[in-house]
Amino acid sequence: MSGYGLPVGTCVDMCPAAERAQREKERRLHRFEVAPGCRGHRPRADPQRAVKEYSRPAAGKIRPPPSQLRPPSVLLATVRYLASEVVERTDASRAEVASFVADRLRAVRLDLALQGAGDVEAALVLEAALAVLLAVVARLGPSTAHGPADPMLLQAQVQEGFGSLRRCYALGAGPYPRQATFQGLFLLYNLGSVEALHEILQLPTALRSRPALRTALAVDSAFREGNTARLFRLLRTLPYLQSCAVQCHVGRARRGALARLARALSTPKGQTLPLGFMVHLLALDGPKEARDLCQAHGLPLDGQERVVFLRGHYTEEGLPPAGTCQALVGNKLGGRTLEEVVTAEEEDEAVERPKSAA
Repeated sequence: MSGYGLPVGTCVDMCPAAERAQREKERRLHRFEVAPGCRGHRPRADPQRAVKEYSRPAAGKIRPPPSQLRPPSVLLATVRYLASEVVERTDASRAEVASFVADRLRAVRLDLALQGAGDVEAALVLEAALAVLLAVVARLGPSTAHGPADPMLLQAQVQEGFGSLRRCYALGAGPYPRQATFQGLFLLYNLGSVEALHEILQLPTALRSRPALRTALAVDSAFREGNTARLFRLLRTLPYLQSCAVQCHVGRARRGALARLARALSTPKGQTLPLGFMVHLLALDGPKEARDLCQAHGLPLDGQERVVFLRGHYTEEGLPPAGTCQALVGNKLGGRTLEEVVTAEEEDEAVERPKSAA
């Protein structure tokens, strides 16, 4: 991230005063940024809440002066503020939160790219920003596709975040204590991608031997092989951030497992399977979610406790149900705040080493 001739930011606020004043005048303040008691005709920006918004750099546009750029320490504080004060808001929809946070994190990455930050401090900012974005996207889920948060744009921003961070790792000397964790997150987010696996396999052997990356490689292998039992056993053991990264693939993995069961068990008269077995095998959040999954794929139920595999009944329509993923994701915070997860030290040793294949 460092570069010759690039300025170092000097703005000590999360949003430069000039931008706050301009957005006040143009009435473009987000309600998360308005000072308490000033939401009437002329809302005022709260310097402790206003966060610099993303502005696309135009061709030929003058590079912003250092006074408009936040140094890495302020950028990191901004990310922590978003994690602690915005992501956890209960007075806004998850879609509204995701839209606001994603835009402000994009501005964080742009500020970082426009100045001569050191590689290690740049990596700290990029890691924190990516961790917050992964958590926000995971909390959003698939049900708000038509809300203020555009799922495709969010996905593109996650990939941009990985790209910026991995370039920082590649070009700098480090040390980067959490590199194995975030390289593993990259593979988990791109589960099943030949390109992503190839990039990970090009990393130094010493880095690939770290527990976080070994576990990510094991999850990717189980996903590719269709080894349902091993895949969901591994997914249960993943820490919170890794679970957020892989959540977008859970629905597809469950659909694939259900299709394999249907091929193996379907008969003209029908074979039954306890829903409790499905809950355990696919790490579902209870019998109701198992019933909903089966019915979404055309499989009839025998009462409330068993599913019937009848030949010709299994169908796939639209995207696979994503489920609530409380067991696989939501419950793994374990009483910690998102800010604590984002600012955690090296977590590799907390990741269980993969066991032999089932």
